[in-house]
Amino acid sequence: MSTMNRKLLESITDKMSRYVEHFDKNEIECLIREFYVLLGEQNAHGKAVPGLDRGKFRSVLHHAFNITDDMIMDGVFRTFDKDNDGFLSVKEWIAGLCVFLRGRLDEKIKYCFTVYDLNNDGYISRDEMFHLLKNSLTSQPNEEDPDEGIKDLVEITLKKMDHDHDGKLSLIDFVTAVKEENLLLEAFGPCLPDLTAIYTFEERVFKEEEEQ
Repeated sequence: MSTMNRKLLESITDKMSRYVEHFDKNEIECLIREFYVLLGEQNAHGKAVPGLDRGKFRSVLHHAFNITDDMIMDGVFRTFDKDNDGFLSVKEWIAGLCVFLRGRLDEKIKYCFTVYDLNNDGYISRDEMFHLLKNSLTSQPNEEDPDEGIKDLVEITLKKMDHDHDGKLSLIDFVTAVKEENLLLEAFGPCLPDLTAIYTFEERVFKEEEEQ
């Protein structure tokens, strides 16, 4: 990052600050620096690429935010990667973190829904619920058929959240259910960082700017 031209850094920061709602200019600059540090680490292990790849981003989710579920990590990456090119640009990195770290409830609801919508068709289907819940829940070792327990849980969840009774969750269903009961926000697996992880990440990344 030390090789990055100061004017270029300021230019990116200015552009990002026009539409990023939850970070100030100093914080945006810190996140840009962090992005290029991560990109440098990634490129050190192979040829240069245009942004953070899935593997490097998964490493950040795992080590910085304690998100370890493969299916969830892929969903988070897909949610950040707006242009679906397989890499996170600096713009996608900051816009994604804006919701991930400091989003309002309505922003987090849309984010979680997108993570859980595995095939990106605008619905969370029974099948997707089953795979997500099976992936995130630890089965009891004595249980003869853990899949049956997961299927029962899917049906219970649908009764609670499927307001139009079509056998799947639309965004409207999800929004309605979560606004009635906020604990349903991460009903299909943890995909947001806890407060301790957020504090630790922000303390490290934003403190670096103060020390320069």
